Amino acid sequence: MTVIRRVSMSLLIAVVIPTVAFYGFFVVAGVWTAIVAALAWSYGAIAWRAVTRRRTSGLLILAAILLTGRTALSVLADSTWLYFLQPIISDGAVAALFLLSLASARPMVARLAGDFYPMDHELAMRPRIRRLFWHLTALWAVLGIAKASMTLWLLQSQSLETFLLVKSISMLAINVFAGFATVGLAAVVARREGLMGSTRPVPAEVRA
Repeated sequence: MTVIRRVSMSLLIAVVIPTVAFYGFFVVAGVWTAIVAALAWSYGAIAWRAVTRRRTSGLLILAAILLTGRTALSVLADSTWLYFLQPIISDGAVAALFLLSLASARPMVARLAGDFYPMDHELAMRPRIRRLFWHLTALWAVLGIAKASMTLWLLQSQSLETFLLVKSISMLAINVFAGFATVGLAAVVARREGLMGSTRPVPAEVRA
């Protein structure tokens, strides 16, 4: 339950709320206001966790970095179209990073696992755990490529209003599916490793 709660909260804070806020502000106040609102939420969430001495997830930091780059380039170019093009590039770049990490000793999911479960070296090196990290990294890489391809098609073929509505719903659905698929696969491996219901102590620095 602890892992599920952490994954759910990370997705909610880093992905779901910014997406909902963006579309809501877009409908009410226009695209530039929506852009600022999404960025403000990400940095507000980081600041709140820092003030309350809670660990900031790697997913939230990555989302804030990507939003910052998108916003800065769009403002400099005075182009909202460029703002929507950048996720295609960033999704492709992140997917490529995940794919490349499969050839390393620590696939990308292994580097992020500590956000969701206290992970020491001994646990991370178990064969089943290492295979899990490899498979999850491959899953997120494939989904990143799928998201980039779908977004590019929508951007080129639909009006801005239709693009935003369909993209918001479809990308949110994909991210939520990926999150729960990750939890489900991790739970299967955790049971096999005897970790479900384990009394492993949780270090204070990883408590949410």
